[in-house]
Amino acid sequence: MSEKKTELAHSLGSALKRVDAHRVADAEYEELPEVTEEMLSRAVIKKAGRPVSRNPKLQVTIRLPADVLARWKATGPGWQTRMAKRLEQQ
Repeated sequence: MSEKKTELAHSLGSALKRVDAHRVADAEYEELPEVTEEMLSRAVIKKAGRPVSRNPKLQVTIRLPADVLARWKATGPGWQTRMAKRLEQQ
C-alpha cells in the first residue's frame, strides 16, 4: 500500500472508532429540526442508477471453437459488442 493510502486508512480507522464510541445525548436531539408535512411535500425522490434499456441484454452461455474465440478476442477490447452486432446482421 502506498504511504498516502496507509495514512488515510489509519486516520479513517481512528476517526471511525471515535464515532462508533460516541453515544448521542438527549441534548443533541434538540438540535435537530422537526420534520413537517410541508418539508416532506417538497421532497423529491430520484432513482439512482442507469435508465432501463429498451432492449436489455441477456446473459447466455455459448460454446465456440477455441480458434474462433481467439480471433474475436484478438480484435481487442469491445470484441463482445462487435460480435453481438455481427450476429444482429444475420
